[in-house]
Amino acid sequence: MTESEFDIIRHYFTDRQSRRADVVAGIGDDAALLHVAPGSELVVCMDTLVAGVHFPESTTAAAIGHKALAVNLSDLAAMGAEPAWATLSLTLPASHPDWLKAFADAFFALADSHGVQLVGGDITRGPLAVTVQAHGFVPAGQALRRRGARPGDRVCVTGTLGDAGLALHEGVSVPASLQARLDFPQPRIDAGLALRGYASAAIDISDGLLADLGHLLEHDGLGAALQVDALPRSDAFLAGLQPLGTEAEVLFYELPLSAGDDYELCFTIPEKRHNEAERRLAEIACDCTVIGVIEELSGIRCYRDDGERYHPVSSGYRHFNEAG
Repeated sequence: MTESEFDIIRHYFTDRQSRRADVVAGIGDDAALLHVAPGSELVVCMDTLVAGVHFPESTTAAAIGHKALAVNLSDLAAMGAEPAWATLSLTLPASHPDWLKAFADAFFALADSHGVQLVGGDITRGPLAVTVQAHGFVPAGQALRRRGARPGDRVCVTGTLGDAGLALHEGVSVPASLQARLDFPQPRIDAGLALRGYASAAIDISDGLLADLGHLLEHDGLGAALQVDALPRSDAFLAGLQPLGTEAEVLFYELPLSAGDDYELCFTIPEKRHNEAERRLAEIACDCTVIGVIEELSGIRCYRDDGERYHPVSSGYRHFNEAG
């Protein structure tokens, strides 16, 4: 028997997690009633994932459930916010209990690990799409922003780049670690909290380093010089390139620069604050790599170790501007 939307909400999404004290009314009312603590600013973000656009049609329900929340938590991380609440809008072509259970289990596993309570949403029938709105707190005046970088600031990234892009690349035998980077990205919440008071600007890498760093730079009319050989690449990424022959050299540079879905943080930091920020990130076991410097001249210029300019083939993903 097909479940109604109310059955789905009751069976898979109601009372699945511990309740936060700042949730006065959550699922079950016409709207959520929430309390924002004095001295805090509310940070709100929202992302939609559409089948065939944001994830392959073959993606598992667990991966979709995890990623739908993870991409929003990554936005909160880029703002230096502590996650609190989420709402979920789920559009399904049909009601399949096994799919719904796997989706909900993965969604709530990530939510519980970051103290997030689902406080409302909507379920409807149609092509598979998931929209999550996430809410978090930051002490007043301490949010990380895309604006604020200054010439001379170091450009840094957390973790490694290009893994998710290689997992999507045709002709690659994808190891489990690369597939996990694509399907189950881990939002850098702790890193965002650690960078408050140190980073001059920050953004998460969802559409590719060049595209997202470009968003950060445009606010202040600045540019950057990047050292493309310094871009952090994982051992699994390097191993995955080996069977690709001559194509490997191109992908060695292109994927860390322009592939999306890594959900690492890109941030700028004054040179005098860099060592302390690096120490704080090391305390939470988060790798940090300096990949360039902010310049007054607008635009992003890429250089190899030998000083030669590298001209990227792609600048990253843009909706409504892609052929596929």
